Amino acid sequence: MKLPFFLILITSAVLAQTPPTRPNFVLIVGDDHDLSAIGCYTTLDGRTQAKTPNIDYLAKEGVRFTRAYATTSSCSPSRSTLLSGRHNHNNGQYGLAHATHHFRSHEELKTLPALLHGAGYTTARIGKYHVAPESAYTFDEALSDDGSNPVKMAGQCASFLEANRNKPFFLYFCTTDPHRAGSNKNLPYSANPHGNRPNGHEGVTETLYGMDSLRVPYFLPDAPETKAELAQYYQSVSRMDQGIGKLFDLLKQQGLWDNTIVIYLSDNGMPVPGAKTTHYEPGVRLPLIVRNPFSNRKNQVCDELVSWVDVTPTLLDYAGLNPPTMAKSSRPQGGGEFGERGPTSFYHGKSWKGYFDAIGGPNPVPFKSDTVFLSHTFHEVTMYYPMRSVVTKRYKLIWNVAHELPFPFAADLWSSATWQGFLKSGKTQYGPRTKDAYIHRPTYELYDLEKDPQERTNLARNKAYKAVYDTLLASLKNFQEMTNDPWRVKWVHE
Repeated sequence: MKLPFFLILITSAVLAQTPPTRPNFVLIVGDDHDLSAIGCYTTLDGRTQAKTPNIDYLAKEGVRFTRAYATTSSCSPSRSTLLSGRHNHNNGQYGLAHATHHFRSHEELKTLPALLHGAGYTTARIGKYHVAPESAYTFDEALSDDGSNPVKMAGQCASFLEANRNKPFFLYFCTTDPHRAGSNKNLPYSANPHGNRPNGHEGVTETLYGMDSLRVPYFLPDAPETKAELAQYYQSVSRMDQGIGKLFDLLKQQGLWDNTIVIYLSDNGMPVPGAKTTHYEPGVRLPLIVRNPFSNRKNQVCDELVSWVDVTPTLLDYAGLNPPTMAKSSRPQGGGEFGERGPTSFYHGKSWKGYFDAIGGPNPVPFKSDTVFLSHTFHEVTMYYPMRSVVTKRYKLIWNVAHELPFPFAADLWSSATWQGFLKSGKTQYGPRTKDAYIHRPTYELYDLEKDPQERTNLARNKAYKAVYDTLLASLKNFQEMTNDPWRVKWVHE
């Protein structure tokens, strides 16, 4: 029996949207990439500040999340949450993995690459790794540890993509752009800029920015040093974007574009005081763009709250592994009262796969997420400043656990042209807060993000917000208990 033509069309459309049993995954992680430095998130006077045509193209092909949060604004801890699905206070990656800092996750941790490998995926990483130990974050292949040239990185992925055209794979693609690379006496900011290399970067067509035309983000002082720094920062963002574009081209050339879920995000905020290492919005509210070729969601925006602990359970969900999450657990694991509980057996995030399934699915379930939690303890080993935060659709409560200490400075943030220029200026106002308020913080900070998106007015001691404060604090304490946070003992000991 011949089907009517319209039924053939409908059947073909459904089949085109039906994913394979196990889709491929490409997770692209920018380094210190701020929301203000990405075209599809920021348009000023009809013009984009940073030119990111390839990331913008990904957004048109998929979904741009507007309320996506890194759970901690520090490289290694943030990447550990991405790959483990657990907050860093639980997975053990309290701070940076490299050099004297030497922080390491628990050896027995079962992470995303290992679980996908067990499900038949071939896993590979390229560029910045920055987590430890390797036994906990094991990939089948390490294509290169050099993330300084994103265009070259993309080319190094070609053979891997060709070899895995007919079997599922997970590619973890991590540039070091736009992270500051180091000091250069001739440059106020050194994020691997073109001027650092006599012949530029191999295969890269650099995009240069004139500092005089740039508008300064609200969280930074409007000064020549800041604009000079931004010009080179945006240059490194555009270089990263060019490498991402080449990677997209390779996926298409290998016939992989239409069966690969591509995710772009950043590990933490811009490498300047006021953003990176803080729980303020510029430090933790970051880009998240997802292209799911099996979903009808194209060129859409999602305003639900998600965080980086959601990434592992989401990809495992797509792989059909039904990950156990905190929402399914009724109680924390057993253990003593002094914070010695180990990693949980469940993930701390939730899968947002349902958001993409909701359109055209047989039983569409709207995806809703109105709360995320943040957890920071160290950056460098000398930077002990634990913070625990809860963010809802409207409010954010920050608990500065070690509030009696001055807020510490990362070495690269202290040496930034923006901060050094601010110190030399003798001014006291740095972005939305004074220098003293930035360094000396109260025990609690409560912000109404709807009325006060720049987090200028602390409402923690405002009697009119006592009910909000009490509710959020209770939620934060419960989160610490559920996730085996060793710092929960502070409620008893201090």
